[in-house]
Amino acid sequence: MKKKVAFYTLGCKLNFSETSTIARSFADEGFDRVDFSEKADMYVINTCSVTDNADKKFKTIVKKAQKINPDAFVAAVGCYAQLKPEELADVDGVDLVLGATEKFKITDYINDLTKNDHGKVHSCEIADADFYVGSYAIGDRTRAFLKVQDGCDYKCTYCTIPLARGISRSDTLNNVLKNAADISAQGIKEIVLTGVNIGDYGKGEFGNKKHEHTFLDLVEALDEVEGIHRLRISSIEPNLLKNETIEFVAQSKTFVPHFHIPLQSGSDSLLKLMKRRYMTNLYQERVSKIREVMPNCCIGVDVIVGFPGETEEHFLETYHFLNDLDISYLHVFTYSERDNTPAATMDGVVPIKVRNKRSKMLRGLSVKKRRSFYESQLGNELTVLFESENKAGYINGFTENYVKVKTPWNPELVNSLHKVKLKEIDKDGLVRFDFSKETIEV
Repeated sequence: MKKKVAFYTLGCKLNFSETSTIARSFADEGFDRVDFSEKADMYVINTCSVTDNADKKFKTIVKKAQKINPDAFVAAVGCYAQLKPEELADVDGVDLVLGATEKFKITDYINDLTKNDHGKVHSCEIADADFYVGSYAIGDRTRAFLKVQDGCDYKCTYCTIPLARGISRSDTLNNVLKNAADISAQGIKEIVLTGVNIGDYGKGEFGNKKHEHTFLDLVEALDEVEGIHRLRISSIEPNLLKNETIEFVAQSKTFVPHFHIPLQSGSDSLLKLMKRRYMTNLYQERVSKIREVMPNCCIGVDVIVGFPGETEEHFLETYHFLNDLDISYLHVFTYSERDNTPAATMDGVVPIKVRNKRSKMLRGLSVKKRRSFYESQLGNELTVLFESENKAGYINGFTENYVKVKTPWNPELVNSLHKVKLKEIDKDGLVRFDFSKETIEV
């Protein structure tokens, strides 16, 4: 009988791409992959360190695995496993904890899957995480997350990612192009580029700081890969999103008009405290440039509320800056203290109640921004890539500029591209459409 393994991923798209790579190593060892809700001989949990919730959720997931199979071997890998390995090893039911470099060699650390009395830890010094492991994940048959870069050399005062993932390093351009071609050959229509700091692409491409390629070189080369219908940039720092890249995306064959650009605060004094590498005027310039060359582009923004020292004035500065900015939606993060970060010991701690109230206000602003963006797209003819899930009798899809649409379920639409004309916003906030006469089903 083949052994069965199941995976659970917390956190970002990058984690999902790495889980897929780890899962393929189990397949090479003769394991069958099953859903996490099914009985397995081993459960692997890929952890995240970005928010408090991800930390707390870990224990719940371990309990869930033990409930399905109390005898199963449980392994924790990923960012939180690198930062606090002993803490995870102490969780009842955990047998193995692997850090940043060890996670890709997980099958080397397992023998007969006999449970341990206490979690065994194998975790490197983060300075040793200096090599690159390429990976990609195929999500719902319609899109894949392609990792192009890992680690970060920035020193943002709230962030643990450099401690969890090490220095900035990149995949070779040839390997990225090979992975993109492999994904395309599997009938996947959309590739999302992921990494910790993808605008830094090129650094560490040859295991040192030598730069041969830049992020612009990467997007120009990917645009030439045969068989890819859509390429999407996941998240890119405003100081690394150059005008040349924006102009290239505007006339690209496959890159879609959608940028996700972290802001974190609309107050320059807080940006300095956060040790971000730009001020609000540069951020505003990037948004203006995108709007100039791609008027229908979708622009998403990350913002943190409740950072130490954030007064009511600072928060309102952020709120008004975002309200006046021509953006499409927000990802709002409520600040949570992370050990071993400078921000954790800063003065001016914002009470949790105040953090939550400010978070709620910005989430409300995000709803308003998304609605306004969707309304601006009504009447436009766009291309939809349909997803694979039947959601209460409907199939959803996304336009190239990230408008989420719905139509009655039809399995023949799954993973196909169609020209549509956006018609109206439904009561659930999704957009209804008419199919255009011109169809590009592929």
